[in-house]
Amino acid sequence: MTIVGIGEDGPDGLSAASRAALREAELVMGSARHLSLLPALSCPAIPWPVPFADGIASLLAHRGRRVVMLASGDPFWFGAGSSVTRLLDRHEWVAHPAPSTFALAAARLGWSLEHVACLGLHAAPLERLRPYLGPGRRIVVLLRDGGAVAALATYLTEQGFGASPLHVMEALGGPRERVRRVPAEAMTLTDIAHPVAVGIDCAGPGATLPVASGLADDWFASDGQITKRPVRALTLSALAPRAGELLWDIGAGSGSIGIEWLLAHPANRAIAIEADPVRATRARANALALGVDRLEILEGGAPDTLPSSSPDAVFIGGGLSDALLTALWARLSAGTRLVANAVTLESEALLALWQGKKGGSLLRIELADAAPLGNRHGWRARYPVVQWSVTL
Repeated sequence: MTIVGIGEDGPDGLSAASRAALREAELVMGSARHLSLLPALSCPAIPWPVPFADGIASLLAHRGRRVVMLASGDPFWFGAGSSVTRLLDRHEWVAHPAPSTFALAAARLGWSLEHVACLGLHAAPLERLRPYLGPGRRIVVLLRDGGAVAALATYLTEQGFGASPLHVMEALGGPRERVRRVPAEAMTLTDIAHPVAVGIDCAGPGATLPVASGLADDWFASDGQITKRPVRALTLSALAPRAGELLWDIGAGSGSIGIEWLLAHPANRAIAIEADPVRATRARANALALGVDRLEILEGGAPDTLPSSSPDAVFIGGGLSDALLTALWARLSAGTRLVANAVTLESEALLALWQGKKGGSLLRIELADAAPLGNRHGWRARYPVVQWSVTL
């Protein structure tokens, strides 16, 4: 199987290897748009169905034949390549990429691509932009169509970045190429044609997400069931997220720990376990709003509801019990990092008991806030939190 990256300039932009693959093909599969860019073929051509996933089985049914799959530009940068190659052995496929839309966009705008966030939002929520929004940031996004560009302009305006110039780039690299510039808050373009990419030159007074752990509590909607900012920062420090790792967040509440774990690196994964369906719904909304809709939420109480996966780290923010710790010790692999927070005397005693049996470290967190005291101010203590951190 050969994967051919094809740009809007059609056969004129194809490499010699891509041309040879098309000449020798027994079958060509691609979107109707891609097929229309090619000259007459000497073999059957099958339009790729919508949604994209429906075409994979059809493609694999021809496994072992000389099949060419058409894809956009670089098939392995927000493209279709890996969706297919992960199902094939390495000797079964070869790919011939063309310049990616991101490379073409940088060439048109004069932007240094290594300093630009590149996102594919064809079938993803616009909220995934949220962690990247801030004055001076540059972003290139691939979008589905003109309606998605209008929705992007509205979203940026609602987030306080309506002053951002949008560089709307259509059919880059082909005869229909067009690049236009308009502020997000004054989007008036109504004739935007697919395929489209947008360069965002971020500007405006909107709030910028910090990159350090311990976001302000008002970034999260909650009913008060939330690990507060200073304790959250210490908890995430103890959990020590590393790129590509999986977290179980037990008793997730507002989802703040799992969300900040995901914000730590785009390859991170998190599963939140929450017994209260209202809180579970709120955690989903918080995750979407902060651009990490990949937070998976299981509704139910632990230890009865635990994922089948094997985590790298576990946080217990609610539902702490001897039964839960016993179940976790029976399930978790050696090397798993576990952090548990306790507020009540009973849960403190439980952590002290388990620390005595299993080791790890205990930390008592005592915080106080300045508060009015008559016409002056004094310290108002918060409930202390005891934190147990251990590696199994």
